[in-house]
Amino acid sequence: MTLATGTGTYTPKPGAAPLPRMIAAQAALETKMLLRNGEQLLLTVVIPTLLLVLFSSVDIVDTGAGRAVDFLTPGILALAVMSTAFTGQAIATGFERRYGVLKRLAASPLPRWGLMTAKTVSVLVTEVLQIALLTVIAFALGWSPHGNPFAVLLLLVLGTAAFSGLGLLMAGTLKAEATLAAANLVFLLLLVGGGVVVPLEKFPAGAQDVLGLLPISALSGGLRDVLQHGAGMPWGDLGILAVWAVAGLAAAGKFFRWE
Repeated sequence: MTLATGTGTYTPKPGAAPLPRMIAAQAALETKMLLRNGEQLLLTVVIPTLLLVLFSSVDIVDTGAGRAVDFLTPGILALAVMSTAFTGQAIATGFERRYGVLKRLAASPLPRWGLMTAKTVSVLVTEVLQIALLTVIAFALGWSPHGNPFAVLLLLVLGTAAFSGLGLLMAGTLKAEATLAAANLVFLLLLVGGGVVVPLEKFPAGAQDVLGLLPISALSGGLRDVLQHGAGMPWGDLGILAVWAVAGLAAAGKFFRWE
């Protein structure tokens, strides 16, 4: 190995790795950290799985005509997306910001947008694992989905974008402790009032109109229309998710503080 020459060149040539390799390495690290975190696993895997099995097996909530698992599975898939893209990402990023991790990473060769891209890839990888696990469990419970797979994919992508924007906005503007409390509170409120396990029809008429505009309601309702009822492209729900995604990501990009 040649360390140096008279002209000052080095072999191998020092410098930053190619950008795609840096993003892939950071995404792999983010994913490992997320999967090793007990609280994150509770939010992303344990709670959705327990809710799916419990409410599908025990007649606790009136889910309407048909089998409970057919109603519950789309809502639980939406909950899994929210738990990873919003709650988990907000808490993890909030504490990374508090401990100065983001500040140090921002000084590395990886650009800031590359770091956010890596975080997004980590979220997507985790969601794929979540959805695969929940799908297997749902099939074991007798789930029989219908509809267009492309519509399902589009709903999941827009839902991920919407919740990611909101999660990053919260993590980049609030203190870590406030983010922890707010993210968990929002998770619980949307679990109850977002059409995940309790149909929106069970709420008063006035509340239904407001709750239907929430991203979790649009995602769970759209997935339910497609997977349970075999509907076509749910343009209304996609539109709501697109508005939340654009607004959340734009606000996060403008107001996110790295320190």
